[in-house]
Amino acid sequence: MGVVGRRPVAWVAAIILLAEALGVVFVNGVLATVVRNQQMSLAGLDPAAMSAGTWAMGGVLGLYLVLCAALLVRTAVKDLAPSRLGRVVLIACAVVHGVLGAVTVGLVGWTAFAFMMVVLALIVLVLVAYGQERGPGHRDEGPAAPPASGPAEGPAPA
Repeated sequence: MGVVGRRPVAWVAAIILLAEALGVVFVNGVLATVVRNQQMSLAGLDPAAMSAGTWAMGGVLGLYLVLCAALLVRTAVKDLAPSRLGRVVLIACAVVHGVLGAVTVGLVGWTAFAFMMVVLALIVLVLVAYGQERGPGHRDEGPAAPPASGPAEGPAPA
């Protein structure tokens, strides 16, 4: 992928992650509300604690996806590779999407799996497209330089 194509991919990935963050928070909010209104309990757990935990998990996952989207927006705007920590965060996001994609096949269906794999592919594509970039101050470790011309060191010829 050329330099021209990597910015739009980063933008699309960021937009999809923002939409996914909203969806995750919404679904967790619905689940928390249903648990609270129905007074459901699982193995004697307090329904209020389950509802609060569902809200918290939705919020944490939503914020994580927003962080990933912000990293992708920064990448697209500056057209620079993410920092080392940013790459780790995006790689973790890609792994989460891969695992959730595998789980969604059985629980939700192939459409959800396809969506998760598209998001995974976009994140990986951004990481690969910006992977060969070298930052300022990078020293390329090429072959050893030839020795400087001049008198050889050691004993003088007789």
